Amino acid sequence: MGETIPFKNLHSREYTGHKKKVHSVAWNCSGTKLASGSVDQTARVWLIEPHGHGKVKDIELKGHADSVDQLCWDPKHADLIATASGDKTVRLWDVRSGKCSQQAELSGENINITYKPDGTHIAVGNRDDELTILDVRKFKPIHKRKFGYEVNEIAWDMTGEMFFLTTGNGTVEVLSYPSLRPLDTVMAHTAGCYCIAIDPMGRYFAVGSADSLVSLWDISEMLCVRTFMKLEWPVRTISFNYSGTYIASASEDLFIDISNVQTGRMVHQIPCRAAMNSVEWNPKYNLLAYAGDDKNKYQADEGVFRIFGFENA
Repeated sequence: MGETIPFKNLHSREYTGHKKKVHSVAWNCSGTKLASGSVDQTARVWLIEPHGHGKVKDIELKGHADSVDQLCWDPKHADLIATASGDKTVRLWDVRSGKCSQQAELSGENINITYKPDGTHIAVGNRDDELTILDVRKFKPIHKRKFGYEVNEIAWDMTGEMFFLTTGNGTVEVLSYPSLRPLDTVMAHTAGCYCIAIDPMGRYFAVGSADSLVSLWDISEMLCVRTFMKLEWPVRTISFNYSGTYIASASEDLFIDISNVQTGRMVHQIPCRAAMNSVEWNPKYNLLAYAGDDKNKYQADEGVFRIFGFENA
């Protein structure tokens, strides 16, 4: 199934520029640009050469008045990105100019943001377990829903007809879209579910939990196919590679686990120096971006992230 990555011949590169820790990393749809969102109240966009040559250029997106906790690119446009911040705003940027083109004031501290796969809507989750759906063209809220339970990460499936919420109760709530009517409650874990990733082939979704497990679910049957058990701490972040062959997961363990989706076997570990906040595979190349709570020798935040997958010379 899928391709085999020569993990042993690959290394990571480090990217510095942020003044404080990086919360979130995300690739654009063409796999040529990586964005990073930081506690320093900025996002940065980096032009990444897939074979790792050349000087790295980056631009700064400035305007938020609090931490940039999450960001996501327009799935249909390689230069448009949305950022969610603790300052209660969501902003849309054109990275060619570096300017904020749209802004929406919402009611709480935003911690989650995701695009509908067709690029028409953005979903935003805040600290008060409230979900807002924005129409991207008008950049105005079209739905608001407050939940009576802890909502962690949110995602659409590939068709845009199902909407997933991971909850503090160990469930994944599946809603139909756009009605947001409940379709299913998946009893996924015995502890809170923190993160969710959708397989790019549309077959599976994966859930990372406070119980340190990652579970893989068949999307059409809503049945658990297998569990990945290499981590020992709550799973904070997970991602499928572009072919759906591998899944990366990370936590406070000092490594990122990469496992084969079909066999469940671990194929590689990337050592890291701190708890991880965000791992994300590139949509076109086998490059994995990752960012965490790195500190320097004076115990101050290091605003770094890394990308694994460059070939050794």
